Amino acid sequence: MSMHEQWITGFTDGEGCFHIGISKNNETKLGSQVLLEFVITQHQRDEQLLNEIKNYFGVGVVRKSNGRGDILCYRVRSQKHLRDVILPFFEKNILRTKKKFAFQRFKQALVLIENKEHLTLEGLDKLRKLRDQVDDSD
Repeated sequence: MSMHEQWITGFTDGEGCFHIGISKNNETKLGSQVLLEFVITQHQRDEQLLNEIKNYFGVGVVRKSNGRGDILCYRVRSQKHLRDVILPFFEKNILRTKKKFAFQRFKQALVLIENKEHLTLEGLDKLRKLRDQVDDSD
């Protein structure tokens, strides 16, 4: 199977997720840890499809989803891979659904993190607002 940019963009519009996670972590200065990830989830019968997407991008992993053994996820969590591979792809290949707004907020979150703003209370609050906006549009 050959992956095409328009197909991946459309598939992401339907099945993808730009996730901003903020969890408690008492080992950090502010007591919170931020995780950004791009995810596409599918039933295990479509593992080959997820691997094709992974091969197309050249980054990320395909793993079983937590909690459901029959669900697989293609995930990209590396800040470098998100910045250098995933963001440029979706800047060039514009999403058409409300997922476009989730992507825009996700991109803003990555910029905040790269500027180390997530290490301040003000920056963490900005990330929480972006997370809530992504959740509303994802």
